[in-house]
Amino acid sequence: MSLATGLAFGEAALPALGRQRRYQNGGMSEPHLESVVNLRPISEENVMAIIDLDVAEDQKDLVAPNSVSIAQAAHTTNRWERAIYADDTPVGYVLLSENRDKPRYYLWRYMIDHRYQRMGFGRAAMEQVIEYVRTLPNATEMYLTYVPVDHGPRSFYAGVGFVDTGVEHSGEMEMRLSL
Repeated sequence: MSLATGLAFGEAALPALGRQRRYQNGGMSEPHLESVVNLRPISEENVMAIIDLDVAEDQKDLVAPNSVSIAQAAHTTNRWERAIYADDTPVGYVLLSENRDKPRYYLWRYMIDHRYQRMGFGRAAMEQVIEYVRTLPNATEMYLTYVPVDHGPRSFYAGVGFVDTGVEHSGEMEMRLSL
């Protein structure tokens, strides 16, 4: 079955064995504070596990579901996406818009599953994303937007060096990181 078919028809269209693998951690231990964080390409082997990741209920209005992000990325040029892993467990997702012609590098989506927040995985992965952007042609700045609510991600982004620009985009506030 193709990924498109699985995305179009949902979990019911997935083979039973695939569903079992998605929900079993393959006998691996759960991530812990000392887990090694790494970024991996989205692939046929991990896409459903990444789609299954979810933020806390009070964060659902702050970031699109990974299924939407992955579908948008599949139909967008100038994008870079990765699964965020802690050891061998998927814990998050990142999507960048990288227009090397301008150049303008924009953090389009960033999420850590609610079960793995506040364990340092988000910060460790963000540092790797920033290091990746620094390797891109003429990269001097990186941008993002966030929903300005009390429980939102602003303080997290500020903690890794992003600063508010004061610019609003459709109700979201922009931040910039000087590279």
